[in-house]
Amino acid sequence: MSDVALTQILLVEDSAADIRLTQEALRDSKLANELSVARDGIDALAFLRREPPHEAAPRPDLVVLDLNLPRMGGREVLAAMKADPALRSIPVAVLTTSAEEADILASYELGANCYITKPLGMEQFVTIVQSIEDFWFGVVQLPPRRTT
Repeated sequence: MSDVALTQILLVEDSAADIRLTQEALRDSKLANELSVARDGIDALAFLRREPPHEAAPRPDLVVLDLNLPRMGGREVLAAMKADPALRSIPVAVLTTSAEEADILASYELGANCYITKPLGMEQFVTIVQSIEDFWFGVVQLPPRRTT
């Protein structure tokens, strides 16, 4: 077993097709990664806060967040993350279908680190997911992982 730490990514997405495409894109990645999935905003916050049933959840190095989620939307998740001192340093990449100027502005005002509109085609989607990973884990200097 290698001593290289796995890159931890939390995907907050309710679309089964988009989850599957993201998994496939990351499986072909150059980086060792572990993808966790939350299918709604409430589950995402429970995961991030290590609340039941996620007590052993890894702290993500990056959250990839859809805005349109059941039970609690992505904007609310983003606002809660950035208001929580234990979570605010985790980068958030919004990956959503909306190209509306109001959604883009609101996401940045809430503390999103980037905003990407989902493409329509499967190949383009895979390329975007791989580009997100290349940028956040190949170019950017991320904050050190916290143990709490």
